[in-house]
Amino acid sequence: MAEGSEGEKNRTMKRLLLIINCLLLAVGTTGGPLVMRLYFLRGGNRVWLSCFLETAGFPLMVPPLILSYLRRRRGAVAAGTAKPRLVSMNIPLLAASAFIGVLTGLDDYLYAYGVARLPVSTSALIIATQLGFTAFFAFLLVRQKFTSYSVNAVVLLTIGAVVLALHASGDRPHGESVKAYVMGFVMTVIAAALYGFVLPLVELVYKKCKQPITYSLVMEIQFVLCFSATLFCGIGMIVNNDFKAIPIEAKKFKHGEVNYYTVLVASAILWQAFFLGAIGVIFCASSLLSGILIAVLLPVTEVLAVILYREKFKAEKGVSLLLSLWGMVSYFYGEIKHDKKMKKRKSSDIEATEMPRTPELGIIER
Repeated sequence: MAEGSEGEKNRTMKRLLLIINCLLLAVGTTGGPLVMRLYFLRGGNRVWLSCFLETAGFPLMVPPLILSYLRRRRGAVAAGTAKPRLVSMNIPLLAASAFIGVLTGLDDYLYAYGVARLPVSTSALIIATQLGFTAFFAFLLVRQKFTSYSVNAVVLLTIGAVVLALHASGDRPHGESVKAYVMGFVMTVIAAALYGFVLPLVELVYKKCKQPITYSLVMEIQFVLCFSATLFCGIGMIVNNDFKAIPIEAKKFKHGEVNYYTVLVASAILWQAFFLGAIGVIFCASSLLSGILIAVLLPVTEVLAVILYREKFKAEKGVSLLLSLWGMVSYFYGEIKHDKKMKKRKSSDIEATEMPRTPELGIIER
């Protein structure tokens, strides 16, 4: 009975963590691209600086990590066991996180390059294709099992991205060359494919890790991942002289110097919420769910872009939003049905185990 209540407590805690990470992912997915685009619309033109800011908020992870360590240490003292290490990651996990961080840094650059040259609505529709890449790589790397509902969700969300692509040719910003627009388009497609590979790769690291995966360890992975990505982008900034250009660019910013730095800080915070939410959802559920949530939230970003930046909202965007919501409902309905089925199976197994056995007839003890 005690084991059952402990298991139920763990499941409840995991659901709570999933909700928190879904909220973080929602805030980051919708807010990050909008603030990044605001930087470019109001006079900013540093791509390396923009991609640097996508992971530069990693120091925000320090307070939660310290609190987690103090909690683990208090528990060890109460149990009379050895004190935990300040950093619980082993060397292979550290190396894997650093490698994924470099890939993330490269992906950040590709994405920032696209956002610099495309409207938010266009870059969002291209990034929606990331779900197809995530599903493909999740099948290859972690043998992701698909139900009819999850397949339906992937198909609907992908169709939504294709429908949106029908209006992309008319979204080229005024004064931008066709070459720059096409380069931004191609870079964003590559960014979608690369991050579609990164999400299942994180899940694979969780599965292959030879130490228990806790949420505290997930935060450590996030810290190392973002540190490596920031270091990669920081080197690009040094080569491109972006650090020297920041004060000059701030003075020329259309909303003033103070608002320039506010935009940079807000961008770092929002993107940190995105990355922590993404790998947190993978920990609590799967890389496929993380990809689906990102795809579902992209139409929300488009609607906000229409309201805030007065981008055109054509019929294709309305159809895409409807398909995305339909895909989301399909996925979560399938998950609820699957969860009920698993609970029913577990209860049947418990009843079969606890059922008293009757002695077999025809057997005589000697």
